[in-house]
Amino acid sequence: MTDTNSAPASAAAKQRLRTMMSIVGMLPVLILLAVVFELMSGRFMSVNNISNVMQQASINIVLASGMTFVILTGGIDLSVGSILATSAMVAVIVSLIPGIGWLGIPAAMGVGLACGLANGILISALNLPPFIVTLGSLTAVRGIARLLGNDTTVFNADLPFDVIGNGSLFGIPWLAIIAVAVVLLSWFILKRTVLGTWIYATGGNAEAARLTGIKVPLVLLFVYGVSGLFAGLGGAMAAARLYAANGLQLGQAYELDAIAAVILGGTSFVGGVGSIWGTLIGALIIAVLSNGLILIGVSDIWQYIVKGLVIIAAVALDRYRQTGART
Repeated sequence: MTDTNSAPASAAAKQRLRTMMSIVGMLPVLILLAVVFELMSGRFMSVNNISNVMQQASINIVLASGMTFVILTGGIDLSVGSILATSAMVAVIVSLIPGIGWLGIPAAMGVGLACGLANGILISALNLPPFIVTLGSLTAVRGIARLLGNDTTVFNADLPFDVIGNGSLFGIPWLAIIAVAVVLLSWFILKRTVLGTWIYATGGNAEAARLTGIKVPLVLLFVYGVSGLFAGLGGAMAAARLYAANGLQLGQAYELDAIAAVILGGTSFVGGVGSIWGTLIGALIIAVLSNGLILIGVSDIWQYIVKGLVIIAAVALDRYRQTGART
């Protein structure tokens, strides 16, 4: 009798756990990490350090926002780090032109948009796998970044838009303000427009979406364009932060942090499920983890190991959520 009743009770408990996870997401993990690092370092919650965390998280939040659009359709974009590097290089080069250096920001965003649309055309028009297309773009666009800078670092100590990288408004870094603006815009598109409904529908079942009249190729072109555009903005932000750009090193492995943030935030790899607010929490977890490990003196080598384990955990969590949705 006890065994008969225990099975339904166990299933109900698992379902309650999954429901709670879908509501609160990874917010408790973020809070727990902050508390642990504060207890271990005594400096994590200082005003200066919180400002550093916000700045460190900002670029990944922007990249992850674009990645959220892509993954919601069941795709992937491995090229965002390379697009960021190329866009940053363009931003710095344009900033050196007397009188119009401020055009570095729109130039960077334009380059990012062009790269994203190129990915989208190959994927939507030629029906090529997103993984292969963006893996190729990762290498090719990285090469373009190196060519633009002659394989050296390009500097501009008088960058005309450096305020967005190192300035603040009422104590809040401009980088963080830009990141929040991107999140709000993404939320509006995904949750308050017909286009957002089409994105979720495409990720849920692309064939069914086609049968209902949704122009799936245009949806795919849009999401990869958005991913590239946001990567271009991230490039301008990185250039403004560093007063420089380097085609070889800048943006390396940024795509992994962006993907980890999206999956940690609850967006499913198979598409159709997720939210931009979850992505924000996921990106903050990555930033807090990196910052906290530095504060407690963990070596750079171990930081890579921990980040790798976090990515694996993110994928395992996604698999658990998928299993729960089918039961």
